[in-house]
Amino acid sequence: MSRIGKKPILIPENVEIRIEGQKVTVKGPKGELSQEIRPEIKVEARPVKSSEAGAKQFNGEKEKEILVSVAKETKQSKAFWGLTRALLANLVKGVTDGYEKKLEIIGVGYKANLEGKDLKLEVGFSHPVKVSCPDGITFSVEKNIITVSGIDKQLVGEAAAKIRRVRPPEPYKGKGIRYVGEIVRKKAGKKTVGTTG
Repeated sequence: MSRIGKKPILIPENVEIRIEGQKVTVKGPKGELSQEIRPEIKVEARPVKSSEAGAKQFNGEKEKEILVSVAKETKQSKAFWGLTRALLANLVKGVTDGYEKKLEIIGVGYKANLEGKDLKLEVGFSHPVKVSCPDGITFSVEKNIITVSGIDKQLVGEAAAKIRRVRPPEPYKGKGIRYVGEIVRKKAGKKTVGTTG
């Protein structure tokens, strides 16, 4: 049994879900996302039973939930069960709240600016580095903080990692681009040995 897989996903009032064969589409106030499901996994949407704890009614319609189960037992079906449930939960959260990652620029003279939708980074190279903005992602810059936001969790993570790769924090002074809250372990620099005598 998958502890994650067997948990139902509650669908908020303003979210619409469509299951067409092995494709699940979730539409909400922030946009629409879809996910292909593996053949050994079964996904169904059903109304929450009134006897179940936390069941509510919206406009005379019962709250709905998504149930993920194993349709065909294989070696990897249990792993895909939990994964599918996590991916669908991410879709629901993405179309309702969205995702964001914050990055911090540390270093004298290091800065970031927006050029249209794209990001221009000046991080100690002889030239500015341009990071193009993927579809469905927005960049914003405030002082030395870059915010990457969007509805697709995977895309937000990839875009943030791409920006960090331009200048990862170096281990001596910690200069570079890092996630907000990321702890960078610093190395001790070379110590000068004083001559005796």
